[in-house]
Amino acid sequence: MSSRRSESTRAAILDAARERFAADGYERATIRAIARDASIDPSMVMRYYGNKEGLFAAAMTVDLALPDLAGLPREEVGRALVTHFLARWEEDEVLTALLRVGVTNQAGAERMQGIFRDQFLPVARRVCPDPEQAPARAALVATQVLGMALTRYVLRIPPAVALHREEVVAWLAPTLQRYLTAPNP
Repeated sequence: MSSRRSESTRAAILDAARERFAADGYERATIRAIARDASIDPSMVMRYYGNKEGLFAAAMTVDLALPDLAGLPREEVGRALVTHFLARWEEDEVLTALLRVGVTNQAGAERMQGIFRDQFLPVARRVCPDPEQAPARAALVATQVLGMALTRYVLRIPPAVALHREEVVAWLAPTLQRYLTAPNP
């Protein structure tokens, strides 16, 4: 198989997997259904990804593309992060799918934990007044960011959905700011 065809097959599998995991969740999504959606034989999915867990890990790879906060005044970090996370949740269905799967499945939860540990924790370490507190402070930020995402994009609770982005930023930014930069309570 040519390299170009191989890459297009992989892309088709990953696209189908993302949609299937988002629609059905991890447990109900099957290799057969994903292969059918990608218009390929199920053996090709196994060839490229080994098993459902390998496929899930590949399909749910997420780069949060966090902004560089180095040049930002310290007091604007919360606003920058809330604005960034809202844009990411609204533009990337993989994040929503991962959150949906993560609340019901251990593999999804571990994937989400890894994303925040590997991508967000270093940001928290750079802005926290005490780097030893960074893990706890990053976890507090996650409660807000993931809570808003869950209520707004997964559960679709009407008042959370109805909030304009500017309102969400106005409410959450001071909380994230406090979690990341305020003195230890």
